Amino acid sequence: MDFSNISYLLFDHDGVLVETEYWYFKATQRGLAHLGIDLPLAGYRQHLVDGASNWEVARQQGIAEKDISAARANRDRYYQEYLVNEDINIEGVEEVLTTLTRRFHMAIVTTSKRQDFELIHASRNIVPHFDFVLCNGEYPRAKPAPDPYLTAIAQFGCDRSQALVIEDSERGLRSAVAADITCIAIHNDFTAHQDLSAAEQRLPNLRTLAELLAR
Repeated sequence: MDFSNISYLLFDHDGVLVETEYWYFKATQRGLAHLGIDLPLAGYRQHLVDGASNWEVARQQGIAEKDISAARANRDRYYQEYLVNEDINIEGVEEVLTTLTRRFHMAIVTTSKRQDFELIHASRNIVPHFDFVLCNGEYPRAKPAPDPYLTAIAQFGCDRSQALVIEDSERGLRSAVAADITCIAIHNDFTAHQDLSAAEQRLPNLRTLAELLAR
């Protein structure tokens, strides 16, 4: 594909700009453990594809909603602890963004909650490279619906043919495809089992994206 007409880059966040997906799994696993439920990694990864709720097992076992809500609150607390204490950096991200921001308008389009997003970036220099950020709840429907990316191009005031989505997951890719916006998939070990065949190209990392767009 000729990328010479691309002026706007729409980046997914988790798994593309920061390595948070494993830690969200661990937080969810710990939250469910409070209810006596074991969540294996394989089951969680499948739910990422089929969209099933990790909490539905608790409901099927007759666990009260108030107890599920308490466990989810624990999950949120665990996740924020991981965000602060674990290494979630992806090597080379800021370097690549510094290069790309010279030529492109850029936005982050994420399903992260705004409070988690702000915590992640409290001490990082990633967000200043972007024109704006869209978090969960700031568009009508989440991925895989097209709304997140359609909201982004509406905010830019650009045509979808001028935009390129950068994703690492099948749900994100499906969102881009539904919005009729070309998508490049960046490899991430956590989502490598997912079907990313609809991507225009699949790349091993962000550095190769910068090289591709520089041609």
